Amino acid sequence: MNITTITTIVSYPASAYVVRCCSKHERHSKQQPNNIVINGTTLRSSAVKVVESVVASTTLDHSVVTVNGNNNGQRQNIPTKKQLVDPHRQGLMVEGGVGYRQTIVIRSYEVGPDKTATLESILNLLQETALNHVWMSGLLGDGFGATHGMIRNDLIWVVSRMQVLIDYYPIWGEVVEIDTWVGASGKNGMRRDWLIKSQATGHIFARATSTWVMMNRKTRRLSKMPEEVRDELVPWFIEKQAIEEEAPEKIVKLNKQAKYMNSDLKPKRSDLDMNQHVNNVKYVRWMLETIPDHVLEGHQLSGITLEYRRECGSADIVESLCEPEEDEMVSNLMEQHYNTSLLNGLSLASSSAAAEIINGGGVLTCIDQIQRPIRYTHLLQTKGEKQNDEIVRGRTSWKRKLPTMHLPPNTLCGM
Repeated sequence: MNITTITTIVSYPASAYVVRCCSKHERHSKQQPNNIVINGTTLRSSAVKVVESVVASTTLDHSVVTVNGNNNGQRQNIPTKKQLVDPHRQGLMVEGGVGYRQTIVIRSYEVGPDKTATLESILNLLQETALNHVWMSGLLGDGFGATHGMIRNDLIWVVSRMQVLIDYYPIWGEVVEIDTWVGASGKNGMRRDWLIKSQATGHIFARATSTWVMMNRKTRRLSKMPEEVRDELVPWFIEKQAIEEEAPEKIVKLNKQAKYMNSDLKPKRSDLDMNQHVNNVKYVRWMLETIPDHVLEGHQLSGITLEYRRECGSADIVESLCEPEEDEMVSNLMEQHYNTSLLNGLSLASSSAAAEIINGGGVLTCIDQIQRPIRYTHLLQTKGEKQNDEIVRGRTSWKRKLPTMHLPPNTLCGM
C-alpha cells in the first residue's frame, strides 16, 4: 500500500528544515491526527490548513535589523512577512492563522524546591510567547514587541493591568502548550490573553489576561494609538477571553500602616528590560517577599492581579507594602480546623462538612469548602523626599496545599 506524504523545504540562512504531514503509519498511537513533523520533532496542529499553507510558501522572508550601528540581520532573522511554523521555538499559528501556540518543556531552572514551575517562570513564559507571536506575525521591528508603525512613531508597549489564575502548576519535565492571542481594549489599548495547558491531556493549568497601552519612548508619556498602528493590529484581533470579567474589582491603595513592609529595595541592572525599565517579573518578586513565611510554606498562589501606575527605573528606591484582606487570626483558626479535620480523617462525628459528604457532595467538595483562599493587598512605590509615587498595586490569592492523606472507607461516600 502506497503512503503519500507532503514535503517541502523551508529555507533558513544556515540550515534547512523538512516539514511534512505525518502518515498514519508514522503516527504514535497517542498522538492526534494532522500533526506536523519538523526534523523528527512532532508539533501538534489544529488543522491541516497550517501544513498546506507552509507547503504553498517554501521560503521565509527575514529583515536585516540594525541595532546600535551593528547589523544583526544574520543573527536575529526577524521575519518581514507572516510565518505559520517556527521550528526553532516549537511554535505555530492557530486560530485561523492569527493566534499563536508554543510547545514548551518545563526545565530544571524553572522549578522550585517542590519541582513545580515557579510563578516567575510562568510569567516569563507568558512574556516570551507574546513576543514570539509578534515575531511570527511579520510586524516586529527592533523594539521590545513594537511594530514597524510603533517604531516610526517612537512608541513602546507598557502593560496597565494583568491577571493570572493558576489551578495547577506544571512539574519539571512536563510538556505544556501555551496559546496566546490579542484583541481590542477600548479605543487605544490592546488585550492579550493566554492559556497554559497540558499537551498530553489538554487540561488547563493556568489562564491569564493583560491590557497594554502605548507610551512615547522619548517623553515617557502615554500616547493614543496612531491609525497606521491600528491598521497593523486590527487584523490580528480575536473576540474571545481567557478570563471573563464583567467589572474588574478595584485594588485599594495601602498606606504606611500596612502590616508587612520591605523598604530600600534597589533595582539592579539585570532587572531592566530592553525598554530600560524594571521588568514586570521583578515587581512580582518584590511583592512576594512581603508574604509571611507560614503562608509561603503552606499555601500555593492561585491568583494575582496587578494594576500598573508608573514605570520604575534603575535609580529608584522601592518600598513594598502588604496587608492581609481579613484578620489573620481568623484565617489561622480556620486552618487549624482544616488540619484537625484531615487528621481525624474527616470524621463524620467531628467534621462540620459531614452533611455535605452524606448528601453526595464528596470529600473533594468538603475539602473545597474548608479550604478558603487567603488574600493579600500589595503596593510597590518609589521613595521620594517629598512624596512616594505608586508603581503598581496588586492582589494575591493563596490556597492551602493539600497534603497526601489516606481516608477511611466510610468517608468516601458521594465520590
